[in-house]
Amino acid sequence: MYIVIAGGGRIGRYIAADMVAKGHDVTVIERVASRCETLVTEYDVLVIEGDAGDVRYLEQAHVDRADVFVATTHEDDDNLVACQLAKIEFGVKRAISRVNTPKNVEIFETLGIEAVSSTRLISELLENEFSVGELIRLTSLRGGRVSLVEVRIPSLESGRAPKSRRIDTLGLPFEAVLVAIFRGDETIIPRGGASVEPGDDVVALTTPDLEDDLRAILVGEQ
Repeated sequence: MYIVIAGGGRIGRYIAADMVAKGHDVTVIERVASRCETLVTEYDVLVIEGDAGDVRYLEQAHVDRADVFVATTHEDDDNLVACQLAKIEFGVKRAISRVNTPKNVEIFETLGIEAVSSTRLISELLENEFSVGELIRLTSLRGGRVSLVEVRIPSLESGRAPKSRRIDTLGLPFEAVLVAIFRGDETIIPRGGASVEPGDDVVALTTPDLEDDLRAILVGEQ
């Protein structure tokens, strides 16, 4: 499958890394030069420096042969324009967009764009001291039977940070799976002996009834 991603921030990088690991071809369109450099250095993806709302850069990315177009920027307007161009100008059958303002979900869905919304942006969570140790539900899947959640592990500076722990020693519930760890600018796909460190942001899939248990384990309360 060929996937074009608009936006090389944290969410865009995670999706790119996950799709490449699963054997798919990925191109990322990103406006910020430093993010482009990170993507080129750390991921096996084609990177185009430019605005995904500009047809020229969509042409360079060969969006016309993409199976899926994904918009992940912080701006709903930019995401909407990019997805519309992908669908109308390049005939992409499936467009998925991050929607930062929940009230905009209906607009995206009316235009045939699959909308993924969270009530708080990940970037805001990283800057909000009150979010430390909280579990934030990013979205629900399969009719609410599965949740994609994020937990920010307390940092060393907080005075209540758990020690570094290998994932295979955490004792996670069987129905909980860690899918990504954000550590500074680094995106880690958890495997084998990977560890959870103070200050990490951990994204996981679990069932709603296990969310509290998962949070307690990750922040060191269990």
